Amino acid sequence: MTRPIDPFREMERPFREMERLVNGLTTRATGTASMPMNLYREGDAFVAEVELPGVDPASIDVDVEERTLTVRAERKEDPAREDRRWLTRERSAGTFARQLTLGEGLALDRIQADYSDGVLTLTIPVAEQAKPRKISVTHGGAAPAAAQTVEGETAEASGE
Repeated sequence: MTRPIDPFREMERPFREMERLVNGLTTRATGTASMPMNLYREGDAFVAEVELPGVDPASIDVDVEERTLTVRAERKEDPAREDRRWLTRERSAGTFARQLTLGEGLALDRIQADYSDGVLTLTIPVAEQAKPRKISVTHGGAAPAAAQTVEGETAEASGE
């Protein structure tokens, strides 16, 4: 049985690597405060939308070291709420962190981050060298040869 050739399969590898890591992180984060995230590809970039409601934008830190992208943020507890008698308390406070291992073929120096309405949006562009290219095809295996000019004496000019 033959499989059809998918020219975009290799371009999707960074996304599959991030998805694999995200699934592993989500599983390990059970029972702890987490940063819910959506991850998808849009055109020539991967986009991660990380939910950070109630976080001061100044406390958000995003950095990349080698191929590891780390998001850190802090949600502070409201001191006015300390003397309450809680019946249910599901919103977590404290410092949160999440890491993604980024695949090859991404432009790590052009990552953009925007925080709006409680959602941190990270845009991770695909590197130029990883984008598909059009390859021109020549007929006959080679381009036409350029005309050559050879200088020298003819038999008549030399007196032979």
